[in-house]
Amino acid sequence: PGATVLWRGGRTATDFDYEYTMAHTNTRLSPGIETVILTPPPDLAIVSSTLVREIVAAGGDASQFVPDCVARALAGRNG
Repeated sequence: PGATVLWRGGRTATDFDYEYTMAHTNTRLSPGIETVILTPPPDLAIVSSTLVREIVAAGGDASQFVPDCVARALAGRNG
């Protein structure tokens, strides 16, 4: 209740198409809500939370795919 902006993210054209459709649907259902779709830099567009979880579960280093604060938290959890 009381929200006026939805922040959404899209990495691929498929994500964008879905988010674009949802933004228009949300506007029709609740005209006072604005949707902002954020896109990642190209070098991070392929990164998903699933990918990061799989790297970490296999004992790999996912630090290049996440912010420093997340990398530290992951290292503390698995170290």
